[in-house]
Amino acid sequence: MATNWIDVLASEDVPEDDVIGVDAAGKQLAIYSVEGEFFVTDNICTHGHARLCDGFLEGFEIECPLHQGRFDVRSGKALCEPLTEDIRSYPVKIEGGRVWVELDAA
Repeated sequence: MATNWIDVLASEDVPEDDVIGVDAAGKQLAIYSVEGEFFVTDNICTHGHARLCDGFLEGFEIECPLHQGRFDVRSGKALCEPLTEDIRSYPVKIEGGRVWVELDAA
């Protein structure tokens, strides 16, 4: 399967130990900066259709603002109830001060 690396935004635009939401290539993505590393997941919770970028980031866990379910931002794994489905995580790289995300080609 072919892949696409998409230039999403400047790495300096993502506050340290925080999350922001972006739209890229038709997807809603959440971009996290934790302990100097970057992670990217889908931005919509699999349980309540809330935006994860509006949630609370604590360490490597993002808490959904709607029902307080938590996901691991490194893997997208659902960590507690009421979540039953993981979110998708994406490969990410930093080049030239930019955040690049690898998305599947359509």
